[in-house]
Amino acid sequence: MKEKILITGGTGYIGSHTAVELIDAGYEVEILDNLYNSKAGVLERIEEITGVKPNFHEVDLRDAEALAKVMAEGGFGTVMHFAGLKAVGESVEEPLRYYENNVGGTINLLECMQEYGVHKMVFSSSATVYGDPGEVRYTEEMPAGRELSSPYGRTKYFIEEMLKDAARSDADFRVTILRYFNPIGAHKSGLLGEDPNGRPNNLMPIIMKVVAGEIPELSIYGNDYETNDGTAVRDYIHVVDLARGHVAAMQKLDGGERVQIYNLGSGKGTSVLEMVKAFSEAAGVALPHKVVARRPGDLAEFYADPSKANAELGWHTEHTIEEMMQDTINYLRKSGVEV
Repeated sequence: MKEKILITGGTGYIGSHTAVELIDAGYEVEILDNLYNSKAGVLERIEEITGVKPNFHEVDLRDAEALAKVMAEGGFGTVMHFAGLKAVGESVEEPLRYYENNVGGTINLLECMQEYGVHKMVFSSSATVYGDPGEVRYTEEMPAGRELSSPYGRTKYFIEEMLKDAARSDADFRVTILRYFNPIGAHKSGLLGEDPNGRPNNLMPIIMKVVAGEIPELSIYGNDYETNDGTAVRDYIHVVDLARGHVAAMQKLDGGERVQIYNLGSGKGTSVLEMVKAFSEAAGVALPHKVVARRPGDLAEFYADPSKANAELGWHTEHTIEEMMQDTINYLRKSGVEV
């Protein structure tokens, strides 16, 4: 029998897709989430896709007593840690809230794991920890933590450092840190996709809000970068490819090095205008957009070097930008949006 996995933030966008992939791979999954930026209805959608409804705990990681109860009764082999606030702009406005939630919640989680003998974690980190390394192709060997542009990015970096220290102090502890880039797309069923509460910050959910009529048009921040078409270039990865990367990382946790770090990305850059064109072609309608001034701190271009994950995890991305767009449109239509 395969081990039981606890997914923190498991009703969120990436966590829910990872739950599906884990269940499909034969693992028993339990989900813990405070539903701050997700919806409980995701559990029924996971069940519709997999035939299994995961046990669910509506718990905030900052509630140490409630968290300890879950850990004490769980019998978990591994924790997949997605839970955390993630809006870059909001983190600049409310930095202490981000440190208290993201870093403080992770400290509670690690203490509970130690107390109840759970020695393995896969951590959801981000390419933001690289800051501005002066290169466009990011490798794991680049120094992290320099010139980070937001408290959100610093919380990810601080948590990475905490996890390294925890591993140094405990010979049994194993952690894999996954730094990923820009997940988009949706499950092929159309039942799971990105559905954040409030106003989104990232490109694809904003495009989705424009299509749904909730935002009048997409603002493109700058068209005078030194890129092929002047707009910023990023690495986009299908959320299902990303979820499968988490499963591959978890399967490599036993033995080996105490701390392992991998980039999860496509290794290819796509500009904002290329994204707009791809979505418009997939939807068959033009996407309303306008060019506005650059945002302070935005980089012109960066993307992942995923060769380490390719070689050591046997993981590769499989979905194209066109498939990411088609799956997003399918999700929108299943959600009642006319596209």
